[in-house]
Parts: sequence; structure tokens; C-alpha cells
Amino acid sequence: CSKMSQADGALQKNVKPRSPKLCGTNYPLSIAFIVVNEFCERFSYYGMKALLTLYFLNYLHWDENLSTAVYHAFSGLCYFTPLIGALIADSWLGKFKTIIYLSIVYVIGHVVKSVGAIPDVGDTTVHVALSMLGLVLIAIGTGGIKPCVAAFGGDQFEEEHMEERTKFFSIFYMSINAGSVLSTVITPMLRGDVQCFGGDCYALAFGVPAALMVIALVVFIAGSRLYKRSPPQGNILLDVLRCIGFALKNRWRSSSKAPKRKHWLDWAEEKYSKRLIYEIKMVLRVLLLYVPLPMFWALFDQQGSRWTLQATRMNMDFQSGFILKPDQMQMLNALLILVFVPIFDICIYPLIRLCKINLTPLKKMAAGMVLAALAFVAAALVEINVTGTVVTAPMANESLLQILNLAGEEVTVDLADSDIFPKTLSSFEDPWEYQTLNLWANTTELNFTLDYKLSKSSCQLKFTEKEAYSLALYEEDTGIKCKLITDVIEKSDSGYAGLRFINGLANSTHITVGSEEFENVSGNYGVSMYKTVQRGEYSDVKCRSGQKEYAIDLGLLDFGASYTVIITQVSGDIMSFKKMEDIHANNVHIAWQIPQYVLITAGEVMFSITGLEFSYSQAPATMKSVLQAGWLMTVAFGNVIVLIVAKGGGLEQWAEFVLFAALLVGVCILFSIIAHFYTYVDPDELARMVDEEENEDLKKNGTGQPCVHMDQMVKSTKM
Repeated sequence: CSKMSQADGALQKNVKPRSPKLCGTNYPLSIAFIVVNEFCERFSYYGMKALLTLYFLNYLHWDENLSTAVYHAFSGLCYFTPLIGALIADSWLGKFKTIIYLSIVYVIGHVVKSVGAIPDVGDTTVHVALSMLGLVLIAIGTGGIKPCVAAFGGDQFEEEHMEERTKFFSIFYMSINAGSVLSTVITPMLRGDVQCFGGDCYALAFGVPAALMVIALVVFIAGSRLYKRSPPQGNILLDVLRCIGFALKNRWRSSSKAPKRKHWLDWAEEKYSKRLIYEIKMVLRVLLLYVPLPMFWALFDQQGSRWTLQATRMNMDFQSGFILKPDQMQMLNALLILVFVPIFDICIYPLIRLCKINLTPLKKMAAGMVLAALAFVAAALVEINVTGTVVTAPMANESLLQILNLAGEEVTVDLADSDIFPKTLSSFEDPWEYQTLNLWANTTELNFTLDYKLSKSSCQLKFTEKEAYSLALYEEDTGIKCKLITDVIEKSDSGYAGLRFINGLANSTHITVGSEEFENVSGNYGVSMYKTVQRGEYSDVKCRSGQKEYAIDLGLLDFGASYTVIITQVSGDIMSFKKMEDIHANNVHIAWQIPQYVLITAGEVMFSITGLEFSYSQAPATMKSVLQAGWLMTVAFGNVIVLIVAKGGGLEQWAEFVLFAALLVGVCILFSIIAHFYTYVDPDELARMVDEEENEDLKKNGTGQPCVHMDQMVKSTKM
């Protein structure tokens, strides 16, 4: 489907034939390999990243704050390393070799990360070490090739095919979002729906992105004979830094009697051209606008951390057998991007122009910040409702207590000097909600009075601060007895249901629930450990007591709930039981996250896409890579902000969301003030006027004064 198209005179010496074209079009065949490579690489990256937060929580057993901090440390590193990739490509290896070598590093990182998710490889220390090493290598790989792949694709086009080059970047962007959508749907399924090593199959879920990265590398190498390669041109970023350094040093060393200059960068005129100095001035004006921008990314990148953690505490059942996984919700952003970009370009922006509103790029970016702040207000409202089913952990000198009445009649429980007692519970009544017990030392004993069948008895129980307990009351021949049981009140981070059994029979019982085994639960009110099971209907639970096996129907074990099942008696072939809900199921549906995703994605369209277009329009051709590097740095520093807040904030989650929203609003006001004083420039006009000035200076043999200044090269348009 390709043919060789040669330029006129291709047989002449030193004239190379043009690359093959796709199906007779003006698109080089080589871009097909680049687009497939990008699709596989983005699938690899986003598929792996979608799993990270839950991997830290459920596999490495880190807490939420540490998991969030490491997630954003990795994300930040992925946006610092593009500087390394650009430096290597522009100053040393060129784009092609840089992509090859760093992709190999990328593949090794994925393999190491996947091996670290295999339980049999070693202990927790080994898993953590392999995981961190893998993430560092992945960050170097993905960040290093980030500034090279798109530019390398653009290099494949001939100068006369600029329209095709523009369409290529649209196709390239579509491949990124397609890879993101598919990976964030598929890899969570591989994690949760496939069981290996006795639990979620993280090794497979990380292994598939590793395989996709191998395919990306193979595909890219396969097209190597077709690529048009440009040799390293030198890194403009280094030239900019050298020029700035020279200007500062020259200014510092100059005497007080030296003539003043209009701008501090003018002190570099002794060594650097006026054109370079003017271009750096333009770049610095744009970079000043970048200073407030990291706060937007601090909010935006929490989709994969805090918002995913929020999703684990929500109801994910969409009926008809479709159950969404918490880490799959991230695909909504990439999906909405594909929908919103044409809607904004075709409908929203033209309508705003019809209303005679001058919506400049900087105003769009400010509006994007406001939308992102509103997204976090929506997330805070959802979080307030989500936490309604969460049991608040006890503080220092406190314990939590609920009471289970397993006796045949009602019991009245009394605790001296306590305003939460007495309490009367009917037989096998659902547990009394957790109540707070105030303790006077780290460990203490409390005396409970029990009134049962017109007789009183007491039990002295020992409590430990910051623990939660169930007080099980049951009947024996000698009267009412009590048993203090330590509880687990944390909801499952995967949305699973918690389950334990109390065996009221004389014989020990072996119980099988799905793939979980509750082995030899001792008789006479022995208590099993809590175990987590996937949400679902459990109508055929096998219970073996003595020589007989029974089946019981537990019904629905719902998202995030914890249940205590009390086996009461056996009558013939029937085993009687009572199911009690210790912790309420997640009652807020995950669909309530859709508004916050809609708002954050609309904000991304107005902020991110507009910001990139603005940066390119305001930068001279030679400085576009410098502004690209500055833009990536704003993303990196945004993740650093989240890292700091996650480890040092100590706020409730809803309050943290409100804090981020308020900070972004404040930053938006600061950005709007800076933008109000910004004047738009025309880089082409700059180049023409600087050339005229340099020619004039040449005519004066270097003695003339500049005749054109920056204030002559700007338009009067404000923000």
C-alpha cells in the first residue's frame, strides 16, 4: 500500500530520495510506525499508572497518605526527566537513538516493576525495592522520550506538506488518548478479575503494559530504514542558560560607573547576539506567567490518587452485571477529552465570540482554573457523603464499642459513670452503633453490669486505646456470659466486603466463602478472623460441622460493608444463622464522581490545550522547546505540591479538597493580575525587526545604538 515517491533529480549526486508514502498520500509511511509506537507506549504508561495507588495500598500495605505521596513523586519525576531526554537528543545522540536507548530503559523498568509484584520473589523489602527501582527507570524512560517522539514524527514530513504535518499531530494526540482509555479499562480488569498468588493479579496487570512497551520498541525499530533523521543541532536550552548566566555575571562584575542598560539581559550583548537576547526576553515574559500554573496540575493529577481512593469507598454497581472498578474511573478523563475538544472548538468558543466576548487565551486558562476548583468543590461534597458510612477511628485515650446480643432474650447493659448506658438490646438485634469509651490510661479495665432474665451479673473487660471492639453476650447454663472481640473498622481499599463468623455450635466449623477459607472456627462462640471477599451474592456458602456439610445463603455482601455472621444452631439438615452489618455498605454511587470529572476535563481543555497553543504562539521558532520544558516543569512542581500536602497536611479528605480548591482560586486571581499586564507579541514581527536592527548596526560598524526595542514589538491586546 506504499509507493516510492522521488524528488525531481533524485539521481543527481547528493540528492536523497524521499521516503515511501502511505497509500498514495503525502503522509510518509514512517509515521505509521511512530503512531503505533506512541499508542503502545501510552497504553503501557497509563495502564501501569492506573494501578499504582491501589498497588501501594493493597500489595505493599502503605497508608493512604504515603501511597498518595509516592504516586505524585513518581508523576513529578516523569515530568522532570524530559529535560534529560531533550538534552541527550539535541546535544549528543539525536532523536532516533535517544528514543531507542531510553525505550530500552523503559522496558527494563516495566519488567522490574512486574517482577516486584510477584509474592514469591521475596519479602516486603524486596518488593518495595524492586517497585521503586522499576518506577525510577520507567520515569527516566517515559520522560526521556516524551520531548522526542512527537518532534521526530514532525521531522518526517517535507516542507511543502505542512497541512499533512498538522493533521499528523491530531492523529498523534488521538493515539495518546486511545491508548489511555483502553489501558485504564483493561489493566484494572486484569488486576481484579484475574486471581493469582491468592489475590489480585498485580503481576499480570503490570506485565501486560510491559509487553506493550516491548511491542512499542519493536515497532519503532522496525521502521528504522524509513525514518528521516536530523543530526543533533545543539540544545537551545543550554544556550539560554549560558546567556542568562553571562548577563548576571557581567552585571555583577561591572563597576558602578558603567552605563545603565534598559534590561539586565542587555549585559550579555558583549558575547551574545541581540536576536538571542530579545528571544530570551520574550521567553522570560511567558515563563513569568507559568509561575502560578503548578497549582492547576496539583489538582488535576489527583485523579489517579485521591479521587481513586474516594472511588474505593463508593458503590460501583451499574446493574445488569456491570461493576466498575475504582481505578477504571480514570478513563473518563481521556474519554471526555475526545468529546470536549471538538465541542469547545465547534460550539462553545464560536458562541462566545457571537456574544461579542473577547475570550483571549489567558482568559481561557483562568476559566480552566476556576472549573478545576469547582471540580474539587464537587469532590468535597461527594466525600462528605461518602464518609457517612465510614467509622471514625478512636483517638488517644478512647476506644470504640458495639454490643452483639447472642442470648435468647433481651439484655440490659450498664456501665457506671457513663451517659451512653444503660442500653437494652433484643436477642440477635443488629449491633448497636459504635460508641466511644473514654479511657483514663493507655490500658484500663471497665466493669459492665448485665441484667438478664431478672438476674444481674457483671464482667470486667480490658480495653486498649485507639482500638475498636465488639462485646458479644451469649447464654450458658450458668447464665449470661460476655466476650470482648477486637474489630477491624477500616473499609477495604478495593471496595471488597469484610466478613467474619462467630460459631455458636458445640463443634468447630469449617466455612468456604468463594475462594476464602475460614478454617476450624472453634465452637462455643469462637470467632474467626476478618477476611475480605469480592462484592456479590453468596447463596451457596459451604459450612462443615462434624461429619456433615451444610449450605447457607448469605445473600448480598455489598461494597465496603463488614459483616458478622453468627451460626446459631443446627436442626436436621438446616444450619441457622444471623447476619449482622458491623460497618455500613458504600451507599454513594460512583456515578456521583462524573460531575467532578466533567468539570476537571473541561478545565483541562481550556487550560492545558490553550496554554500549549499560547506558549507556541508567543515563542520564537528557536525557543519553542524552551517553553515546552518550562510547561513540563509546571506539571512536575504541581505533583510536588500534592506530595507535600499529603505528607504534612493532616486534614480530613473533604477539607483537603476544599483547601486545594481555595488555593487554586487564589492562584487564579494572582494569574489574572499578571496576565492583565501581559501584552501579546508576534514572533515573526520580532524576527523581522531584529534583523532590520542588526543590519542597521552592521552599517554603523557596530557603533550605532539599537533603534528598535521590545516595547515596539508588542501588540496592545491585554488579557
